[in-house]
Parts: sequence; C-alpha cells; structure tokens
Amino acid sequence: MKREARFLISFLIVLLLAGGAAAQGPGPQHTDPVWQAAYWNNTDLAGNPVLWRAEANLDYDWGTGSPAPEVNADYFSARWTRYIDVPSPTTYRFTATSDDGVRVWLDGALIINEWYDHAPQTVSVDRALSAGHHLIIVEFYERTGGALIRFSWDVAPPTITNWRGEYYNNATLSGSPALVRDDASIHFNWGLGSPAPGINADEFSVRWTRNLSLPAGMYRFTMTVDDGGRLWVNNHLLLDAWREQAETTYVGDIYLPGGNILVKMEYYERAGHAVARLSWQKIDGGPAPTPPAPVPGTVIVDDKDAGFVTGGSASGWRVAYTGYNGRMLWTYNNDRIRPNYNWARWYPRLKAGWYEVFVYIPSRNATTTKARYWISHADGFTLRVVNQSAYSNQWVSLGTYRFRGTRDDYVSLADVTFEPYLSRRVGFDAVKWVPKR
Repeated sequence: MKREARFLISFLIVLLLAGGAAAQGPGPQHTDPVWQAAYWNNTDLAGNPVLWRAEANLDYDWGTGSPAPEVNADYFSARWTRYIDVPSPTTYRFTATSDDGVRVWLDGALIINEWYDHAPQTVSVDRALSAGHHLIIVEFYERTGGALIRFSWDVAPPTITNWRGEYYNNATLSGSPALVRDDASIHFNWGLGSPAPGINADEFSVRWTRNLSLPAGMYRFTMTVDDGGRLWVNNHLLLDAWREQAETTYVGDIYLPGGNILVKMEYYERAGHAVARLSWQKIDGGPAPTPPAPVPGTVIVDDKDAGFVTGGSASGWRVAYTGYNGRMLWTYNNDRIRPNYNWARWYPRLKAGWYEVFVYIPSRNATTTKARYWISHADGFTLRVVNQSAYSNQWVSLGTYRFRGTRDDYVSLADVTFEPYLSRRVGFDAVKWVPKR
C-alpha cells in the first residue's frame, strides 16, 4: 500500500475516534494536540493532496516561498482539521488572517468565508459553544505573491451594554485587567470580600467607563467610596478623592451639552471594607441655585484686566458688551495659520500649586466648535478643544494642573480653528484658576 493511502486511512480513523468521543458526552475529554494538514498543487483542493502532515500551530507567513518542497510557491491550497475541547458553555472568538482566500467551518457550519483573492486581512467571529468536543476545519488557497495564513481561537471578551468594568489585582490600575465584565450599575458594597472570583479582597482597583445619552442641562453626580475614587464626566475631572478613607460621599455639579457623554470612574481598595457607588440626576428646571462663594485664592483674569494680552490684526478684533462683567472680545475664525491671525493670552498671578482652570463662554459671539485652548503649566503644555457653541454664559473646566507661580503660567487661545474660513465666531472672555486642596 502506498504511503499516502496509509496516511489517509490513519487520518480518517483519527477523525472517527474523535467524533465518537465527542458524541459520548461527559467523560475524559481533550483538545487535539496538532492539526491534520493536507496540501494540493491547485487552488481548489481538488484531486489527491501532494503532502499530508501533522502541524502544531496554524501560523504561517511563507512570503513568496513554498510550504514544503512538494508544494508550489503559488497556486496551491491546504486544509487543516482538528478537534478542540470546551470545558463549559462559553462564547469563543475565532480569528483568521490570510492572503489569499480562507474559509472556516465549526461543527459543519461555515463561520468565516473570505474565499477570494485579497491582500492580508483579518476576520473574527464569535460563537457560543456548548461543553464538549468541536470540530474545526480551515481551508486556504494561495494565488500569487505573498502567502499568509494564521488561525486562532480564545474566549471572547464580554459584550458590554452597561458599564465596562475592568478589575485589576493591584491598587494602581496597572497592567492588564484580571477581569473585564458588564456591570449593570456601580452600586457595590463588597464588605471584606472580593468583587469576583480571581480578584483580591484587598489591594484591587477598578475602572468603569460608559457613554450616557443625556439631554442638555445641569447634572449632579454623587460618588461614595471606601477607599479612593475619582470621576470624569465629559472628559472633565469632576470629583477627585484618590486616597485611603472610610466610606465618604462626594457631590459635583456640571453642565452637559447633551448627546453621548463619556463617564469614567476609577476606584481602588487598600484594605478593610470596600464600597463603590455612583448615581446622577438632572437638577436644572427649578429655582436658580445660589452661586457658591469663591474658593479662597481663586484668580480671575478678564478681557479688561492687565493680565489679558492680545496680538495679531487690530482690525480683526471686535468688542461686544455681553459675557463676564458685561464685555468680551471676538473674531471670525481662520481655517489655518495665516499672517496676523489673532490670539490672546491670560496671565494670572498665582502661588505655586494645583489649580483647576475654567474659561467663561458667553451666550453670544462664540459659535466655534473647535476653540483650541493651550494651558501652560509646570509640567508642560496641554491642549483642550472646547465646543463654544454648546455653552451659554457658563464656566467650562479645562482640567486641573500644577502651576509654577511665575510669568510662565498662562492660558492662550487663537482664532485658528481649522473650520471653513470666516464661518465661525471665536469668543475671548474671562479665565479662572481655582486652587485645589
């Protein structure tokens, strides 16, 4: 009997035995250690293979070469077959990368079908699998040029419809999360226990992220933590309590322009009890709240103050009697940096330390969606792009930074927004620095 015929008979026996084991149900199960591979010197898997062999991995980049001396460098095809064992019902992600065609069957169902000439590309599909053995068949062909085929499978990441919770087995959110899951809400009191199997009871941290669809208005966010927590709303650090503490509640109010709002909460537990909660509510529509008393040490530089400096074309500046303290400047926008573009800087007189920076957006003459504020602080320069058209007579936070207490502390804004030329108005009004303790 020829060697090829003997190999083919052995190969069929292996498949039949594996299929019988899968049909028997519970009992000792295993994943085949190798792929059973066959190669043809045509692109149609037609006729008798020119090569059979066992292969440990399906991960090849042959370039312009050949898989083996018996196989063409171009115009060849291959089929790989093996069983995998799934210990419990789970959703798996199957990923194939190929140049040229590839198709994949799972238990007889075609799950990937990219059977055409193409440059290297990757396709992934998720399938829910029952416990037991599952048959995988991968087919591939190479026309001309580079030849590439890779195939892998792993447990699929969870489908996130609520909060994406990333859990770390350290208190610093470092490295890769030990667990990612869909949390319906952030309302946890773990006591002295662990958030989930495989997560520490102490010395762990969590990052939750979610896009909330909210109408425009004022919102109040309430965060309760033991130990540390911090909250970003619409990319603004609204609450910062990143320290070891007993259960404590923090409240912050913010105006939101409406639409999809990114909310991110970070939390860590050092030792003892572990608590993390977050809630929010819309608070406008009632009587106007009493403005809070200024935080001692707050510095405001208005467009009428000595710390406000302008440059560019004098004819480009316009004055409007609205906004903070009843006056503002504005210009039409530039679509790019042009000679004599207009700019302004706000120079505060600060003591060295940490400050949250706010800009005042007036109700009129501020229609740009891309006002580019640069903050000069002790640790460098930070760009914050603000949609001025989304706000009306409001302070808008640019974030919290460490300042030197020197002339190098400032905020700058130019009328270069990269929007269509002269299509928008850029408002220049007041800037506020609020000390953070």
